[in-house]
Amino acid sequence: MALDPAEQHLRHVEKDVLIPKIMREKARERCSEQVQDFTKCCKASGVLMVVKCRKENSALKECLTAHYNDPAFYEECKMEYLKEREEFRKTGIPTKKRLQKLPTSMRLCSLESAVLIGQNKFQHLTPIPLITDKPEYVSKIIER
Repeated sequence: MALDPAEQHLRHVEKDVLIPKIMREKARERCSEQVQDFTKCCKASGVLMVVKCRKENSALKECLTAHYNDPAFYEECKMEYLKEREEFRKTGIPTKKRLQKLPTSMRLCSLESAVLIGQNKFQHLTPIPLITDKPEYVSKIIER
């Protein structure tokens, strides 16, 4: 049974766990000023942070709660999740792996291969990951 990538139905775990996780991450980004204020206060107060940082804590809770209770924000996060899920169902590659950066050596080698292929030379070449991040070794390998 193949899953339709564009299907909109959500399982309980998606509604109750995965979408709220996205909401928490995005709410923290949107409340970054309050997060920074609270963090700064906690670091400065040490053990007495429970007493001294009440104002910052309530400002942070208020900001986060406002986002958590906003239906438009929930829909935004739900649509983001559905888009990620659709991409995963099409490609089979999770978002984290799709967005991972290649090591510098792989980027250089891939770029060189792409240039050669773009000039219709050596079209049988495929990018080969190099084991070094040192540019002098990469340029010697590419020159060969």
